[in-house]
Amino acid sequence: MDFLRPASWEEALAAKAEHPTAVPIAGGTDVMVEINFDHRRPEYLLDLNRIGELSEWEVGEKTVRLGASVPYTQIMENLRAELPGLALASHTVASPQIRNRGGVGGNLGTASPAGDAHPALLAAGCEVEVESVRGRRMIPIDDFYVGVKRNAMEPDELIRSVHLPKADGPQQFSKVGTRNAMVIAVCAFGIALHPETRTVRTGIGSAAPTPVRAREAEDFLAAALEEGGFWESAGALPPSVAKQFAQLASGACNPIDDVRGSAKYRRHAVGIMARRTLGWTWESYRGNERSAQCA
Repeated sequence: MDFLRPASWEEALAAKAEHPTAVPIAGGTDVMVEINFDHRRPEYLLDLNRIGELSEWEVGEKTVRLGASVPYTQIMENLRAELPGLALASHTVASPQIRNRGGVGGNLGTASPAGDAHPALLAAGCEVEVESVRGRRMIPIDDFYVGVKRNAMEPDELIRSVHLPKADGPQQFSKVGTRNAMVIAVCAFGIALHPETRTVRTGIGSAAPTPVRAREAEDFLAAALEEGGFWESAGALPPSVAKQFAQLASGACNPIDDVRGSAKYRRHAVGIMARRTLGWTWESYRGNERSAQCA
């Protein structure tokens, strides 16, 4: 196994063009596990740790540009207001040591359906910035996952950053695991309310071959909020709305039975998480609206 260590982004792109099978490594929290267990033996490792810009972020007027290697700890500490869903998801990643090393780019590159960042990225509606020596392109997150541990990138492309809209409403994330820390998700659920567009987005992890959205649940909830005048009134949601939302979210799953949980359990758990996170986000929205009215 050869170790490539570019000193700049341009050198990294050139190395990836010359060696398309080279596996990028930054935090290494996914790649090193596969190598240590001899599940993977790449011909080349492409070390990106010398490229400082990958660990930087920029908060704009409406979006956050998050470098592919920004550690989860930095997201938790510095971007909680702008990216609340992703910050919550970051809290559930493994241990403090791994949160200090791992970043969103690794989750995206691996594209495992169990990656903790995916539900929050789907719910936020981000774009993934990828680049090669041929040029740069933006991939909407809805088009990024194309199969089990497969993404829409070309062999010579690298992830440079992720562009996420700044939260304009409450966001939540929930995860079920076989223990409280250092665990791969049995299933996970993220939700984001977008009051400016009066839409709802969701993300489901580890309950289908790829991370997915519960689109029917989103459409149902958006329609219920609009038709009931809830965006304006910030009134309490009827239990029937939460129940139907949960059932539709559960129906969006296409899980498997494995050592961490059965397909039946995953569907059930996603429904429970959908109902609970909807309750948390809506109560937060109601509180924000009441505060705005009193100001």
